[in-house]
Amino acid sequence: MAKLYFNYSSMNAGKSTALLQANHNYLERGMKTKMFTFSGDNRYEENRIVSRIGISADALPFSEDTDLFQSLIEDKNQREIKCVLIDEAQFLTKKQVSQLGRIVDELDTAVLAFGIRTDFQGELFEGSKYLLAWADNLKEIKTVCWCGRKATMVVRLDEKGNIVSQGEQLEIGGNEKYVPLCRAHFNKKKLRN
Repeated sequence: MAKLYFNYSSMNAGKSTALLQANHNYLERGMKTKMFTFSGDNRYEENRIVSRIGISADALPFSEDTDLFQSLIEDKNQREIKCVLIDEAQFLTKKQVSQLGRIVDELDTAVLAFGIRTDFQGELFEGSKYLLAWADNLKEIKTVCWCGRKATMVVRLDEKGNIVSQGEQLEIGGNEKYVPLCRAHFNKKKLRN
C-alpha cells in the first residue's frame, strides 16, 4: 500500500542526496519514477535536482500552478510509475499537497517529498505545514549547528554575512545565504562562538 512520506530538515542536511539515492534504488530494481523540483530554484541547472556532493538528475519543474495529480494522470506511463519524488517540497501549495495525497490514495503510487520545515524567521512554509499535517510518514533528516547540537532552524545572511530578520519568505540560495542553527543560537542570532 502506497504512502505519502515527508522527509524534512534544516538546510544542508542532505535532502537532495537522500532523494537521489531513493530514486536510484527504485530505478535499480526496474521501477519507474517521476521526479519534480521547484521551478524557481535555478542555482545550478534548470529542471535538475543537484546535491552538494556532486550527484544530480533531471526532474520536471513545478510551480504554484502545476497540477501534480493531473501530471501523473496524463503521463502515458502512469501505471508503471511506482514512486513520485518531490525536491524543495516546502514550496508546494496546500492544494498540491492534497494532490500528492490523491496520487497515493487513488493511484496507489508512493510519494516521497523532501523539504525544509521552517523559513529564516522560524515560520512554517505552506508546503511543509500541510505535509506535516497530512503525510503518512514523517522523517527528520538531521544536520548540526556550529556548536554541535542538532540544527532545527535556519538563518538568512545578507551579502556581508549578517543575519537578516526581515524579507520575503521565498529567496533562493545555498551556503552563501543560509546557515543551519540549533534553536538556542537561532534565538540568540549567533553564528559563531
